[in-house]
Amino acid sequence: MTNLEQKITAAGGVLNMVRGSALGHVIFPGIPPEFTNWRDEQRAWQQSVVLFEQSYHMTELHLRGADVLSFIARFATNKLGDLHPMRAKQLVMVDDLGYLISDAIVFCEADDFLRVVGPPTASNWLQYNAEKSDLKIEVTRNENMIVPRPSRDVFRFQLQGPNALPLLQEVVEGTLPDIKFFHIGEFKIAGQTVRALRHGMAGRPGFEIYGPWDAQKAVRERVEAAGVAFNLRKAGAITYPTAAQESGWMPRPFPAVYHGDHMKGYREWLPAHSFEGSASLGGSFVSDAVSDYLVEPNELGYGKMVHFEHDFIGRDALMARKDEPRRTKVTLEWNNDDVFRVMRQSVGLERPRPKFISLPVPMYATFEYDEVQMAGRAIGISQWSSFSSNAGAVLSTALIDTQHVEMGKEVTLMWGEPNSRRRSVEEHEVVAIRAKIAPVPYFEKSIKRD
Repeated sequence: MTNLEQKITAAGGVLNMVRGSALGHVIFPGIPPEFTNWRDEQRAWQQSVVLFEQSYHMTELHLRGADVLSFIARFATNKLGDLHPMRAKQLVMVDDLGYLISDAIVFCEADDFLRVVGPPTASNWLQYNAEKSDLKIEVTRNENMIVPRPSRDVFRFQLQGPNALPLLQEVVEGTLPDIKFFHIGEFKIAGQTVRALRHGMAGRPGFEIYGPWDAQKAVRERVEAAGVAFNLRKAGAITYPTAAQESGWMPRPFPAVYHGDHMKGYREWLPAHSFEGSASLGGSFVSDAVSDYLVEPNELGYGKMVHFEHDFIGRDALMARKDEPRRTKVTLEWNNDDVFRVMRQSVGLERPRPKFISLPVPMYATFEYDEVQMAGRAIGISQWSSFSSNAGAVLSTALIDTQHVEMGKEVTLMWGEPNSRRRSVEEHEVVAIRAKIAPVPYFEKSIKRD
């Protein structure tokens, strides 16, 4: 087997393939699990300032040439007409049927140079289409360090939290330029020229700083030394994936690449050992239809970003369904009594036992899909989950049938994986955990504040 389509066929279907994959939750490479402790590292983005390391786990695709803006606009559901040098945009991409393939951040470094930063699902899709295109574009790939390598094009880290701005003002040589939201500024730290994107990751104000790989030692030393006075905490590998929880971003929905004959050519291009070919599917929601795992931009809160005034892949399908919001994104706040009861029973001697809940990240698969019920009836799925020290509870991001969304309403999350075929999942029974519907984002965002 050399490509994804062959691997799916050999497995007897895509759901058999991902349900049988032993791959657990993706580990973030290059940094220790905790620099101090994950509880205080989480609290830092609410109370002081946190440093999120991004140099190692994100894939970068570099697009160069006179036609880069014309090329990328064909895949973006959102408007990119105002993308210009020293600005960035979120890039949301769907298939012909309007189902999400991936999202990422596109940095416009120059008129003829775009940097796409995010999961491999985004870079894979764009690279495949770039190689088929007749436009004047050149594509190069800067891989992440899940497979270790000596260096990368740039280092990258974020400063987030109420002390992010004063810390950056402290370390910048001269005056920090006024950087508007989702714009990029250039300045010097420790004699090194760097750039920074103004945005927020955990729902707090902050900056994503990047620069030449060889410049990072001096920059990091300056930031960390000055950060002592601002109570800077560095986020470890188990803290980093919890950052999206409070802001309500859903990092890893099931991508549409697995579904439909219209994607067959792409699956034949993707290697069998690609991210998509190695990924696993876990959780209590089980269906025989791949389409039941797909999501749409409207459901994820991207509806206001869909710009129908330009042509893009999936436009007609999204237009036909734009007034039919099937599900709404919410936060679920898990009941602490149920969570800690399940944890205690899962490590005890009684049988049958429930599935263990690992804190701060309960997820045990690449794509996690747990069934959410109300009065014994399925009403949605719960996906990304983690314990929030700021909320004092496990939170998960869920898609719920719109008619059942009521803040504070109690629902039931079914925890576990029935008839699991993965050796990484212990023998257990599926159990019910009470949860309460809460807003998304869980806390009010302040990312556009100074």
